[in-house]
Amino acid sequence: MITYLLKSGLLLLIFYAVYKLWLENEKMFRFNRAYLLGSLVLSFVIPLQLISLDPWFENAVGYIQLEEIIIQTNGNQQLETISGSQYAMLFAGIFYALVALLLTVRFIRNLYSFYAKQTKNEVQVVEDVKVVLIEKPVLPHSFWKTIFINKKEFEEGKIPSELIAHEKAHLTQKHTLDILLIEVLQILFWFNPMIIFYKKAIKLNHEFLADEAVNKQFESVREYQNLLLNIASNKNTIALASNINYVITKKRLLMMTKKESPFKIAIKIGGTAIVCVLMLVVFSTKTMAQKGLEKNTTSQEYKKLTEVEVQPEFPGGMMGFYKFVGQQYKIPAELSKTKAMGKIFLSFMIEKDGSLTDITIVDDKLGYGAGEEAARVLKLSPKWKPAYDGGEPVRVMYSLPITIQADK
Repeated sequence: MITYLLKSGLLLLIFYAVYKLWLENEKMFRFNRAYLLGSLVLSFVIPLQLISLDPWFENAVGYIQLEEIIIQTNGNQQLETISGSQYAMLFAGIFYALVALLLTVRFIRNLYSFYAKQTKNEVQVVEDVKVVLIEKPVLPHSFWKTIFINKKEFEEGKIPSELIAHEKAHLTQKHTLDILLIEVLQILFWFNPMIIFYKKAIKLNHEFLADEAVNKQFESVREYQNLLLNIASNKNTIALASNINYVITKKRLLMMTKKESPFKIAIKIGGTAIVCVLMLVVFSTKTMAQKGLEKNTTSQEYKKLTEVEVQPEFPGGMMGFYKFVGQQYKIPAELSKTKAMGKIFLSFMIEKDGSLTDITIVDDKLGYGAGEEAARVLKLSPKWKPAYDGGEPVRVMYSLPITIQADK
């Protein structure tokens, strides 16, 4: 899960950087909308490796870091595993769920507010669009298939046609769907700050699109710009809704008069497509790296590493393996006398037939035969169920840390 979140976060960052540096300042709003939504979805789908490409290396083996085993120097040979990380994961899970729950409640409350407005206020149909007349002072805003405007200003004819056209553009282009998508993703991945940047970029692009629709209809850019400037000081915005005064910045005003360059747009689209394909290839290829198990590992001991689809399995599961090691391990007599404490590291390979090979004492600072005893125990292990990747059995390397503790 951590690997997935890191990959998705990195993809979000890369795709967003491409948008900010390459696309945002171009008058290609429809493509930008598709890109923002597409890259947002791809960032969470690509790491799932639904399309898995073979790596460009051969003879790779998987690598798995096991939990630490703690063996006490008493006659009963007790087995423990480090539980601190488990408590941390439990706390993190509870904290994540609580924040997600709060965001979900807020989301549902905001959705209900639109329903409440429609049931408690007068509803009319204006130019084939449902309009809800709000008693409270509020700027025009829209959600789903409805526009919400102030009743008094509407009845007195004080709401310019451009504002209605602006909100109608949001409805016809179904911008609410984009907002709902980003809100759901923000609930699920609230810990990722990139979601906030995407949310702002998507909503600003919505305004570019709505402004473009208004200017095409009324063909009076200068008057529309002045209208926006007149309402720019109004800070009244509605959550989830599309708002006429959302980020009325110099950039938004300049976009209305920016000239298009078909050749430049083609180059931008082509470059963006190349980046997307490259990300798909890179993040869909089975991850490979060169790593050593410990600082003192020699260059000959470095292994090619990759993730595997189905991990090996000890008869009885991993807890059964930990129990097997704890029961079979015999504290060397000299070590028991000195009551020394320390950690040893071993590595071993699970072959395609499930047997254990390449059992290696990577680090044994305790001495007194502690590492040799651990290696002896591993040699007694029964065959595992082998790992599978792409439907084929593969070799997998394990790293096993063992801590020897004095009696408590």
